[in-house]
Amino acid sequence: MKKTARIGLLFYLLLTANLGKAQSDFPSIKLKSVSGKLIDFADLAASSKDTMVVLSFWATWCIPCVTELETINDVLEEKQAIRPFKFIGVSIDDSRTSQRVKPFIKGKGWKFDVLMDINSDLKRELNITDVPHVLILKDNKIVYRHTGYIAGEEDNLFEIIKTLN
Repeated sequence: MKKTARIGLLFYLLLTANLGKAQSDFPSIKLKSVSGKLIDFADLAASSKDTMVVLSFWATWCIPCVTELETINDVLEEKQAIRPFKFIGVSIDDSRTSQRVKPFIKGKGWKFDVLMDINSDLKRELNITDVPHVLILKDNKIVYRHTGYIAGEEDNLFEIIKTLN
């Protein structure tokens, strides 16, 4: 009994350690998708009341970012069938490297949407200092954030997604 309670407490502490400050007044920052559609981030965050939104901040030059996104892409449809959620990549490639993003995504065969944060406006507003960086938005709040990538961490991400109600 005590061991189960300790494990439960440990899981709770690990989960809440990654929550950070809940944010509900998101900025109205407009980002372009690689397909050219203009998306208002405040509207995207508000849509998390209906469907959880997972954002992965990345760049073409970031090897851990690309590895994480390739791994997630391989199981994304399967995981979304278990627990529906939107998954969106947010490229922080700047004006010098942003033209590489669309062909890069096409070459990888990624099935998720990608938004372009060329001037790092959203990155700055959400206090993201390093990539890869994953956020989960639910009920118009950030309920989870994680920086960095080690193989297998995507399994933890999907477990957290399953437990959020």
